[in-house]
Amino acid sequence: MRMPKEGEFVSIQSYKHDGNLHRTWRDTMVLKTSEQSLIGLNDHTLVTESDGRRWVTREPAIVYFHKKYWFNVVAMIREKGVSYYCNLASPFVLDEEALKYIDYDLDIKVFPDGEKRLLDVDEYELHSKLMQYPNNIDYILKENVKILVDWINNGKGPFSKGYVDIWYNRYKQLSHK
Repeated sequence: MRMPKEGEFVSIQSYKHDGNLHRTWRDTMVLKTSEQSLIGLNDHTLVTESDGRRWVTREPAIVYFHKKYWFNVVAMIREKGVSYYCNLASPFVLDEEALKYIDYDLDIKVFPDGEKRLLDVDEYELHSKLMQYPNNIDYILKENVKILVDWINNGKGPFSKGYVDIWYNRYKQLSHK
């Protein structure tokens, strides 16, 4: 499948390890693509949960996906500053239907003041047993937590100074806001 162009929209589908659909985002505007990554933006985007519940995102959020790293990053632009929600997840794939990845439960939240919290450890342990995550997946995820924390601590990738401003301004240009 061809990579979408700047200004086009893609759907995002999150799955669980057992293959069940977890959550979908209907229209994410593509801001940049490369052979390895995709940067997009959700702004009042319709989200559908696996149980059919629907909700709309409250604030603009820049999303970062990579084909090498086992995480994706959501930078939520809020009045009190940018908060980051980082999902430990498989690298993304893109097909005719959507950008897709497997969500592996663990999350890191970074608050505007820089505080970091590892979330959903209990959910990870439960799903690891229920869905029988292989040992190599557990190892890969733990190594990618280390990479992600290094990125956060050292302002790399989506955590770099100016990243949010650059991509939010690009979104405003593309959407004529």
